[in-house]
This record gives sequence, C-alpha cells and structure tokens, in this order.
Amino acid sequence: MPRGYRTPHADRLRARRRGVRQELIRQAVAAEAAGFDFVEISDHYHPWLDVQGHSPFAWTVPGAIAVKTDRIGLATGVTCPTVRSHPAIIAQAAATLALVSDGRFTLGIGAGERLNEHVVARGFPSTRKRHGMLREALEIIRLLWRGGYRS
Repeated sequence: MPRGYRTPHADRLRARRRGVRQELIRQAVAAEAAGFDFVEISDHYHPWLDVQGHSPFAWTVPGAIAVKTDRIGLATGVTCPTVRSHPAIIAQAAATLALVSDGRFTLGIGAGERLNEHVVARGFPSTRKRHGMLREALEIIRLLWRGGYRS
C-alpha cells in the first residue's frame, strides 16, 4: 500500500507568509527521505480567518517540490475543477506538472466544498448538481489530454 504525506494546511505551520512555501517544500523533501511514496498538497483558496495566515497556490508548490525531489509522487488533495477553476485550466496545470515532475504527478479531484468554492461568488450548487458538473469536467479534462484540436 502506498504511503503518503499530506502537507499541513499553511495556517497550521504558524510561519510567516514568506516562510510557508519553503516549509512545505522542506517537509516534502523530508517525506521523500523518510520513504514516503507521495506527498499531497491541499488546494484551499485562502485561510478562513485572518489569524490562519497564508495558503499558497496549490499548483505552484508541487512544481517547486518536483525540482527539489527525485522520486516522491505529487498530488493535489483535492482540486475542484468546476466552480472556482475551469476544467481546461486544471487539465493544463496537471499536464504541466506531470511534465515538470517526470510523470510523478497525480490529479486528485472532487466535487468541491462550500468552504473553498463559494469565494468566487457564483453561488454553491447542490451535491447532485456538483456531481454532474464533476462528470462533465472529467470528460473535458480527458478530452483535452488526448491532444489535438478539441471543441
């Protein structure tokens, strides 16, 4: 069974804004040295309270980790490719990380949670509606990953 290390949410690091990203990278390097199989980065939009500090962009940190590591897998935990982020953008980001990390990236996706998705002020769909949106997003992502011209 693969063993994974989930980086702490940035607010739990209690680090200054400039130190959070470096601490997440340091922990991922240490996880690889300890024998973990993958490291997961939380895709949270921002902290929920001012005292929680800073949440880095989930699509930047794995790229930095990929440069500092050789073996450990990378994953988002989890990205919602519907409300806050368009599936075409997620497809491009995931494909780019897969290339930068020499195939070590895994896209972790989900239907979203109000806590992270409501921030774009477009409302928050029901669970049934979000599951339908997720199915459609997966179709779009898979279509784009096939390459060529798509409409």
